[in-house]
Amino acid sequence: MTDFNFFIDNLRARFQHPMPGEIAHARMASSSRLKFKSVPNDKTRQSAVLILFYPNEGKIHLPLILRPAYDGVHGGQMAFPGGRKEKEDENLIRTAMREAQEEIGIRLTDVKIIGEISKLYIPPSNFYVQPVVGYMDKKPDFYPDPREVDYVVEVSLDELLDPKIIGKKILNVRGTEVEASYFDIQGHTVWGATAMMIAEVIELIQSV
Repeated sequence: MTDFNFFIDNLRARFQHPMPGEIAHARMASSSRLKFKSVPNDKTRQSAVLILFYPNEGKIHLPLILRPAYDGVHGGQMAFPGGRKEKEDENLIRTAMREAQEEIGIRLTDVKIIGEISKLYIPPSNFYVQPVVGYMDKKPDFYPDPREVDYVVEVSLDELLDPKIIGKKILNVRGTEVEASYFDIQGHTVWGATAMMIAEVIELIQSV
């Protein structure tokens, strides 16, 4: 637990400095994103995700979710728990917390927020996403909502920091071939916005 507390203290201190944002994102951006510089517009919706660290069996972990396969742009993809901002959410931190509770069943009273990393625009869904970083002092019990989550993938920090999981390949995205950098996490291809957020998290951790 001492190592986990040390990690959190250092991570919190790193939040006193500018975020690596675009530099980190560019490392995992797909060819289509690099080619078309899309920006938020009047119809863009605000959303947030929760990046949640916790200790488990002597290692630091965070959860990703596998979304069920459906016709939407993010169907069947790996992601952080999160979703769109609702009217009752006073801010995007609240959005991230509420959505994480709804999707993976965590106890919000056990979550402590460290801060927010760089917002990221997702052109296919026209969402502007705020990643929120928090932690829990012990491994949470997960109760995934089957309507929104196929299952929870628990990823250790050691696994996330292993450069061998980074690759590049051609993906068929709704009939279009896209060259994308990705993380191979427990056999799942994690690419797009989630991979870009992970890249920033890795940059933060490696600079503490």
